[in-house]
Formats: sequence, C-alpha cells, structure tokens
Amino acid sequence: MAGAVEAKLAELGLTLPDVVPPLASYQPAVRSGVYVYTSGQLPMVGGKLAVTGKVGAEVTPDEAKELAKTCALNALAAVKSVAGDLDRIARVVKVVGFVASASDFTGQPAVINGASELLGAVLGDKGVHARSAVGVAVLPLDAPVEVEVQVELAGA
Repeated sequence: MAGAVEAKLAELGLTLPDVVPPLASYQPAVRSGVYVYTSGQLPMVGGKLAVTGKVGAEVTPDEAKELAKTCALNALAAVKSVAGDLDRIARVVKVVGFVASASDFTGQPAVINGASELLGAVLGDKGVHARSAVGVAVLPLDAPVEVEVQVELAGA
C-alpha cells in the first residue's frame, strides 16, 4: 500500500521509478542515524539517460530543469530503498545539483529548481531545503544534470 507521499506523486501524475542501479562501486543511498544520503542521481528513465550533452549547448535550460525533476524522483526512489517508506521523511535537509554547462551558461540555479520544485510539490514544507547548484564541465555518461539529496527521517 502506497503512503501519502506516493499518493501525492500519483496525484501529480508521477510514479516512483525503480532504484537506478549503481554505475560503479557505490550504493544508491545509505542511512546514517536519522539521515539518508543519496548518491548523485542521473536523469535515468528505464535504464537509460533521456538526454545527453551540455546545458546551454545541446540541452536547453527548460529541458535540463525537467531532467533535474527526474533526478529528484530517482533520489526519492533511492531514499525509499533504505528508509522503507517515504512517509518517514521528516524533512529534506540539503540538495546538491550539478549541471554540465556550456562555458557561457550561468543558469544553474534555475535548472536545479526542477528538483527543488518537485520536492516541494511532493513533500510540502518537509521539502524545503538548503541547496547548492554547481556548473561542471562534464558528468558521468555525458548527463546534463546530476542531483543528490540528504533527508532526515522521523521516528528513526
């Protein structure tokens, strides 16, 4: 039975994906005390990157914002894999977003808003978080965006 968070995802027309398998030697998420830390989540859909390239060149900022939303969904799946239930999230503490950027692209915060807005829409006040949005030269598999999330669990 899906909890309130997954019901909210469904209300938004979204479904929680399967956890993206690691591309190297790491876990998609780990728990330490009351915190869950996700590894960087790429915009994988059905085991593949939806789009590749640099934001501001091959990928538009609007496309990248949607990809950041996909990264956040993948992060929620990773959190659920170790927390057992997304309703245990007390709050999202921190989001770190990486944007593979063309040399003159400076809109990283707007791109990572895709992840932040999704977390807010799904979790309400519990989705409000601290954040960094960083431009980088290249990401794994030539992904345009990567997002990692730290959450605090209730009743841990």
